[in-house]
Amino acid sequence: MMNIKQFKTAVQATAIAMGLSAGLAVGLTSSAYAADYPEKPISLVIPLGAGGSHDLNARVMTSVIPQYLNQAMIVQLSPGAAGQKGTNEVATSDADGYTLLFTHNYIDQLQQHVENIPYDPLADFVTVARTNFAPIAIVVAADSPYNTAEELFAAAKENPGKIKMAHSGNWGALFVPAAQLMQANGFELNLVPYKGGGPAMQALLSGDVDITMGFPSTLAGQLSAGKVKVLATAGSERIYDDVPSFSELGVGGDVGFMHRVVLAPKDIPEDRLTMLRDAFGKLNDDKTYQRMMSRLGENIDYMSGADYDKMRAEQKDAYKTLVESITGG
Repeated sequence: MMNIKQFKTAVQATAIAMGLSAGLAVGLTSSAYAADYPEKPISLVIPLGAGGSHDLNARVMTSVIPQYLNQAMIVQLSPGAAGQKGTNEVATSDADGYTLLFTHNYIDQLQQHVENIPYDPLADFVTVARTNFAPIAIVVAADSPYNTAEELFAAAKENPGKIKMAHSGNWGALFVPAAQLMQANGFELNLVPYKGGGPAMQALLSGDVDITMGFPSTLAGQLSAGKVKVLATAGSERIYDDVPSFSELGVGGDVGFMHRVVLAPKDIPEDRLTMLRDAFGKLNDDKTYQRMMSRLGENIDYMSGADYDKMRAEQKDAYKTLVESITGG
């Protein structure tokens, strides 16, 4: 028969064994949890319409990145409410790494200063990666009477509000530089909203508007087909040899630059965020991806998620000042 001392020793040994087993089980479960991700396709939500620069960039990204995730990434277009519809869908989705947002700096950090949005950009999202940035261009149809930006600006001054410009949504990537250009040059355009840069370009090509703006990826095909003319591009350096930069027109600063960013719901497990960040870093170094982006006319000026998150906080304050300067508020 077991005496009291032997019984206590046996109980202690059993407890220790059970504790070790439980700890091992938790460790194995955690490792398996990380190792199994992703076990199904990842949705990349774009809060803009078809045919725009985000759509075109995403098609390239999602054709190459599966080899670094061992799983497909599927583009899901969700335009509406100047980007807020798709953004809120991701903000309220499960923070499990299976739903990501492919957006830009204006939707991300400017919208909060002009609309009552149902999410907090900094509190509800974390950056996976900034894939690149893009300078905007002023675009007219090939048969437009305007051959230079100066001619367009002069006509807009003589006919306030008569020249119609298609844009991708209020306070979006086309609207903001247009507002800045109008403010800097003292003219007024009739700004007509569409659900993304693609629909805005189609409005120009169909003759519904007189002018729009676009990015290299959306312009390449139209330029090669001779359907559009570019009158000016953002920045201090020329993108096209015979087209002046904004700086040459007296418009400097950060006017017309769009940062394309992939965001995840803030509460995504850290190991899954790390895996996604690693995958996008490897994507940026991929030679096939680089060739495809070059053919699209886009750069691959990548920024890590951690570094871009710091920039987002700075943008929040800068865009507040920008909105106040444009609205007089």
